[in-house]
Amino acid sequence: MAYDPGAIDATLAAAVGEDPQLIAELRRAFLESAERCVAALRTAETPEAWRAAGLRLKGLAASFGAVRLMALAEEVAGAPKDLRLVARVERAVGRF
Repeated sequence: MAYDPGAIDATLAAAVGEDPQLIAELRRAFLESAERCVAALRTAETPEAWRAAGLRLKGLAASFGAVRLMALAEEVAGAPKDLRLVARVERAVGRF
């Protein structure tokens, strides 16, 4: 699955204008939040915790216009805990 890291920048620019410092700050906030979601997936001890982490990631991705990450997060939220899916999410987040 291909990811378009530029989609986040385009979404941010549309929302806040062409301020590169603000875009960089919001991008960092996105990445930090995504990394927390990945950590929550890794440590989820119940199916409910796993699903909640997947749905948080989906919402985060939707908020930032990361459509492909949103689709992957939806897949994660609907699946039983699978560390291979976590690895896919980590790779996807790493591309941003």
